[in-house]
Amino acid sequence: MKKDRLYFLTFLSIAVIFLLTASIAVQYFIKASANQLIEVQVESSKREANEVARFLDYEFSKDISKKEVVKNTQKVIADSNTDSWFISVFNWSGKEVCHPDITKVGQTVNSNQTLLASLEEKNNSEDLYELLVNRNASDESTSEIIYISPLKNADLIVAANVNMNRIAAQMNALKVNFYLIFLLMGILIIVLSFLAVRFIGSAYEKQLELKNSTLTSEVVNLSKLNIDLASYREKVVEVAQEEATGDTTEKGKQRILTYVRNELVPIPIKEIAYIYTENTITYVVCFNGKRSTTNTSLDDMHTNLDAALFFRANRQFIISITAIDKIIKYGNSQLKILLQSKTSEEIIISKNKAAEFKQWLNM
Repeated sequence: MKKDRLYFLTFLSIAVIFLLTASIAVQYFIKASANQLIEVQVESSKREANEVARFLDYEFSKDISKKEVVKNTQKVIADSNTDSWFISVFNWSGKEVCHPDITKVGQTVNSNQTLLASLEEKNNSEDLYELLVNRNASDESTSEIIYISPLKNADLIVAANVNMNRIAAQMNALKVNFYLIFLLMGILIIVLSFLAVRFIGSAYEKQLELKNSTLTSEVVNLSKLNIDLASYREKVVEVAQEEATGDTTEKGKQRILTYVRNELVPIPIKEIAYIYTENTITYVVCFNGKRSTTNTSLDDMHTNLDAALFFRANRQFIISITAIDKIIKYGNSQLKILLQSKTSEEIIISKNKAAEFKQWLNM
């Protein structure tokens, strides 16, 4: 149940993050694409207006009457105002002379001077984009002049016009396409991310379960090891009691000779907690914390001690079974021995030596 809730929250988080990111990104992409579309079409309209102006100048240079030129131009541009961009002609007084919608001929030109100046000087498509975005549905203006090209041989001006309704429709179609793309992309990203999280989560859970299983097994083995230690310690105590009452014969040495400074001191073997070597000197440490030295090497000491009571933990230490307090796991399959003596020594048994140590405890 907790996993299902976690997966649901993960799915919800991915969806919210994507929606927040997409809501910002989609607006930027729509504006950038719309501006690019507008720039291309504005340049195309400018070229068309300049070409028409040159052609009309050419006709006037051939002494063709103004009436004939206007008539022919009106025929050419008739009904072209349904396109996104179209051409019109007006005179210096601001009256329409030629227009695709013949009903507008003779009417005064109504143009946005700020927009016209912006597009003519800087080709700033953002101004036209803002005009389209902020345009009211009830606005009666269906077109705007975006470029003018005056004739040299007549008092006429060729104007490039934008069909506001048609461009607005193109922008709406662009928005719909972008929203559709982001929707499909969002669904794909969210679903794939959810599946990836679930797959990774399942793999992690399996690894965690395996690790826990291994850890449980190690804890059980370690507990068994400590139980064996306690059992073996009891056997040692029983043997010591039997020896004290004279029920068994003596085995091996009962004491060793050591030095405290220049004084020769015998140490009963049963009082030895551990023996170690440091800088080629062998030290004997008792349960009461007292430390003395011996001239015997660690190898010789191990040979002369009872193997049932003492274990060679590593190259530096020999430990007594009765001195071991706890056995804990250390590193990679290593063991750490905590002693009962007043010292704070921690003896590490290597991975290779650990199996021998376990076998020694089970003797």
